[in-house]
Amino acid sequence: MAGAVADPAGRAEFRLMAGVALADVLDAARRLEGVAHRTPVIRSRTLDALADAEVFLKAENLQRVGAFKFRGAYNAISRLPAAQLARGIVTYSSGNHAQAVALSARELGSHAVIVMPSDTPKSKMDAVRGYRAEIIEYDRYTGDRESIGRQLAEERGLALIPPYDHPHVIAGQGTAALELLTEADDLDALVVPVGGGGLIAGSAIAAKGVRPGIRVIGVEPEAGDDTRRSLAAGKRVRIAVPRTIADGQAAPIPGELTFAVNKRLVDEIVLVSDAELREALRFAVDRLKLVLEPSGACGVAALLCGRVRPAPPRIGVILSGGNVGAARLAELIAGR
Repeated sequence: MAGAVADPAGRAEFRLMAGVALADVLDAARRLEGVAHRTPVIRSRTLDALADAEVFLKAENLQRVGAFKFRGAYNAISRLPAAQLARGIVTYSSGNHAQAVALSARELGSHAVIVMPSDTPKSKMDAVRGYRAEIIEYDRYTGDRESIGRQLAEERGLALIPPYDHPHVIAGQGTAALELLTEADDLDALVVPVGGGGLIAGSAIAAKGVRPGIRVIGVEPEAGDDTRRSLAAGKRVRIAVPRTIADGQAAPIPGELTFAVNKRLVDEIVLVSDAELREALRFAVDRLKLVLEPSGACGVAALLCGRVRPAPPRIGVILSGGNVGAARLAELIAGR
């Protein structure tokens, strides 16, 4: 992929190992124009006071399929040749990328096969089926979703579109941060949820390409700190499959391509507990009037708990998704 991003440390220009640059995020933005929602940026004086900063919330919970994942999935799938679209697409996902691939495939006249953990929340399973995708279930604690996906791709001639470790997916995810910086172009920091690393990788490429001095801060659940450990070690570290309410951040190891970006551009990773995520969900409902899933609320949790210190004057936060059923949200808020 073409283009290079100016090195934020002021050295010579560099090409990221993932092959993704600001030019690719800009190209993805043009491809998504009129297809993806341009989600609103939300302000809260209460949150500003609690965070001791001006906070700008990018509401990707209001994106198509209820999460930022639509951006990357559509950007990748729309580039496939017609013959491949006719054969179909396969992916593996705990829910949001599954819905994004299923909807993108339907929009582009293709068919999707989705490998999903059997314990995926029912609301996400139902949404994937609603987009007419085929679901193949597996046990996330004993099965290997990547092997299942590769086998299906080989046997059926399907195009494998992984959830995060794909240059076009990374570039598409970066368009959320690009939009946020268009509306709040003098941000000092950007706070982003971290699962497999695609969102924060794309966000970091976009943010530091537009505003080189910005701090990029990732947020992981305490039980799923594979990226924090990997950055500290300087190499990818595998952990046990995380057991956390933030099911969208239950990756046991960072992606190979995403880690290549994040070890160069991400400034810090902070952690939040499940209890803190529940409090952020309550705050989102009570004060922001927003429905968020736990992964989508982790940036808010980090601000509410003072994890981002010292607090920069102006902070952008990506609310990554809101795919949680009413019954499950009530359980989470009640602490069950």
